[in-house]
Amino acid sequence: MCLHASSSIFYIFLIIYRYADRSYRTHPRGLIIYGQATVVPSSAAGGNVSSTTILSILAKGFSNSSKSEPVPIRNLVGSGTTRDLPVANATSNVTMPRCPLIPPNLVGPVIVSKSPPSLSEMEKSFAEVKAGGIGRPADCVARHRVAIIIPFRDRPQHLQTLLYNLHPVLLRQQIDYQIFVVEQEGTEAFNRAMLMNVGYVEALKERTFDCFIFHDVDLLPEDDRNLYTCPEQPRHMSVAVDKFKYRLPYNDLFGGVSAMSREHFQLVNGFSNVFWGWGGEDDDMANRIKAHGLHISRYPANVARYKMLAHKKEKANPKRYENLKTGKKRFSTDGLANLQYELIDKRKPKLYTWLLVRLTPPQPS
Repeated sequence: MCLHASSSIFYIFLIIYRYADRSYRTHPRGLIIYGQATVVPSSAAGGNVSSTTILSILAKGFSNSSKSEPVPIRNLVGSGTTRDLPVANATSNVTMPRCPLIPPNLVGPVIVSKSPPSLSEMEKSFAEVKAGGIGRPADCVARHRVAIIIPFRDRPQHLQTLLYNLHPVLLRQQIDYQIFVVEQEGTEAFNRAMLMNVGYVEALKERTFDCFIFHDVDLLPEDDRNLYTCPEQPRHMSVAVDKFKYRLPYNDLFGGVSAMSREHFQLVNGFSNVFWGWGGEDDDMANRIKAHGLHISRYPANVARYKMLAHKKEKANPKRYENLKTGKKRFSTDGLANLQYELIDKRKPKLYTWLLVRLTPPQPS
């Protein structure tokens, strides 16, 4: 087994161990590991523990004599919001340690609010967030530098709701993040994929991010163990959505919320720019991922859960199937390589970095 795979499995095992003596043991959405049998380094005798063994341990439950119980964080979204978040070290000249592999303040399933307070109240609530939607841990050095890219047009209430639910999750996960809202100017058909390419390019002008989370504005995370961190393989994050009865519609789905490292996104030449209107761009990305020897990874469905906000259905792209069929011919030429746009405006309000862009349709390749 390669080192990366082994470390990922060990990472999941640590999450299981950390939370096994808490309420998730009996919670109907408690952490479950499934899939192919894997090997996990044993923390006790140096041997190996199979995934089957881990599942049997979870079924029996761990002893309640944990020596380092994490301090719980309250996340009462709605009226009377309270968030007890990390406090900066008072001694400014002390070198901060790296953040732990497992963020200590995760709470698991969270209460999702579809009725956020006013924007001014939200800005006061998130005192830890800096202008431009930048958050980072105050008492340790983050292990991941992450850009959250949100393609956007005409959904201000959805954006406000997402920001209200997403910021607390990201702060507890102890990542160094910045939220970019990329708005398409004009009335032409919406091009979600092209906006995500723009977000990638513009984010890198700010600083060097390790990875990128491409996030639909209408999806609200239900569990903070669904980590917005940098994946070793492209990660589909919105595995279980309430609209689809928390079931994955099909195996190659890569839409909704997805994560890719900077290197992998560059390798596949980003998203295609030819998908105007609803549908097709995510399947094209899945094809790009497979064509470059990568694969789609996922967290367990009982952790990678989202609620979808109601919205008017977008007009479907009539050429989506044709573009998908011929997509392989354009992988190297259609994407970051031929991206053209004009940055009309850029601002940094408290909770996000806003980019208004005018898209230029790519020339036929």
